[in-house]
Amino acid sequence: MTEARNSRPLVAIGWMLITGIFFVAVNALVKSLGPTIPAAEGAFLRFVMGLGLMAPVLPRLLRLRLDRATWGLVALRGLLHSGGVALWFFAMARIPIADVTALNYLNPILITVGAALFLGETLAFRRIAAVLVALAGALIILRPGLREISTGHLAMLGTAVLFAGSYLISKRLTDRIEPVLVVALMSLTVSIGLTPLALPVWVMPSLGQLAILLGVALAATAGHYCMTRAFQVAPMTVTQPVTFLQLVWAVLLGALAFGEPPDPYVILGGALILGAVSFITWREAQLKRRTITPPVEATKL
Repeated sequence: MTEARNSRPLVAIGWMLITGIFFVAVNALVKSLGPTIPAAEGAFLRFVMGLGLMAPVLPRLLRLRLDRATWGLVALRGLLHSGGVALWFFAMARIPIADVTALNYLNPILITVGAALFLGETLAFRRIAAVLVALAGALIILRPGLREISTGHLAMLGTAVLFAGSYLISKRLTDRIEPVLVVALMSLTVSIGLTPLALPVWVMPSLGQLAILLGVALAATAGHYCMTRAFQVAPMTVTQPVTFLQLVWAVLLGALAFGEPPDPYVILGGALILGAVSFITWREAQLKRRTITPPVEATKL
């Protein structure tokens, strides 16, 4: 009852609208770099700059006392997230922004499956149905056999799988470590994990390219902050459907800024995937269960 009285859905929707704008700005800035900066290098620079933004928290990492198993989870998450971020940068330079945005909606669905396989969560009929609908949406976007599936699309599918693994581990870590320290550890380990991928392909970035990557780090940080504010004032059943607008913004941005014609199949497929995610979120809230599946925004860079 207290949560219901304190809920402010219009305020939450406002925060989520701003969140979507920030995350689409991240996509646009990375897209503007194109393939001029190797994907691994771009991802490395983004996380190093993001690490700088977390400087006030970093001294607390030195005081952490974790057991070997927890450090193993931290390292594994860093490895998975490093690969996912590098593939995401690769995909952004090669396929339309709308395709990236729509396929990104697969993350919570894959996390749902992973939670059942590795964390012992029950995969009830409603979840199975939602997974099947989401997979249908992905097939509509990719349309195998009707068009060539590019390396960018394959990279984005790889991103979804690796990010799903990363966030499943994050769930385990937040039971043992403060959330802000989990984020700081991710920034640190991903920066380390991307180093051997970035150095062999290193291209000296210009000041303009560094400024764009700094903008990526700032926009991503601001987006996560706004998302957190939204979750403070309303349940995810209110905020989750608003994330579909990110696909609308991505389609408009791709058409107006990058000459990418709107693809109705991508819009339909993205709507099916997000509809499946929203259904799971709503249904779990109805049953008053704690769900492992994070919102789409939580799987952002």
